[in-house]
Amino acid sequence: MRIRLNIAYDGTDFRGWARQPGLRTVQGVLETAIARVLGGDPRLVVAGRTDAGVHASGQVAHLDLDDAQRARLVARRGGDDAVADLAHRIRGVLGPYPDVTVSRTSVAPEGFDARFSAVWRRYEYRVADDVPGYDPLERARTTRVRGVLDEGAMDTAARSLIGLHDFAAYCKPREEATTIRTLLAFGWRRGPDGVLVAEATADAFCHSMVRGLVGACVAVGSGRLTVADVVRLREEVVRTSAFAVLAARGLTLAEVGYPADELLAARAEQTRARRQPQ
Repeated sequence: MRIRLNIAYDGTDFRGWARQPGLRTVQGVLETAIARVLGGDPRLVVAGRTDAGVHASGQVAHLDLDDAQRARLVARRGGDDAVADLAHRIRGVLGPYPDVTVSRTSVAPEGFDARFSAVWRRYEYRVADDVPGYDPLERARTTRVRGVLDEGAMDTAARSLIGLHDFAAYCKPREEATTIRTLLAFGWRRGPDGVLVAEATADAFCHSMVRGLVGACVAVGSGRLTVADVVRLREEVVRTSAFAVLAARGLTLAEVGYPADELLAARAEQTRARRQPQ
């Protein structure tokens, strides 16, 4: 049985998603909680691994249950009710005010893979300049910069980067990992509280890509770079120090998109084939 989990967390006190010996991670905390409920050695597969300090409101993962875990799952109630109740049981283990929660559990459709079936991921990044001032209630998920930023110029810069490109200039390089991505949407707006919010959607993001894109746009908003500069840097296809990669604290994984159920398996197969080394 494969279970889909909808997950949210405040990444402030986590060393990222992935389990690491001796470190507190989102995966580690959740798998420990699930083991207390179902036993065994549960292993979550996630839609997108987040770095230390990055938050999530719309993270998705899947979990495969062995026969013993399935028996424990249905011991209290049967069928889909037992699966839906799993989220409640996990939350009970996590405690009343946890910094990670499972909002929903459901039986995964046939062919569903949280990572490989996804067709897009959407991130949001919050930047407070001197327009709204400092809101201490939002300090954990907002990056503060000095001065007043030109949101119109930032939005123009963001939209100039949309499309299928090699984003090596905006990613932290990883050996044998491609930096070619399709940026489906990217733009800026001011929220009701006056904070600048970037929304970036892509088929997938390479390491630190969103924070790099945001950093370049902030440099445009402050006048240190032009819109033409961000395009030129992208076309040079090399890591650059022309802008600062912004802090993880402002970044939130907001949503993961999947195709219709009948297309899930084909999408997963297509994604795996594309990511296999040639």
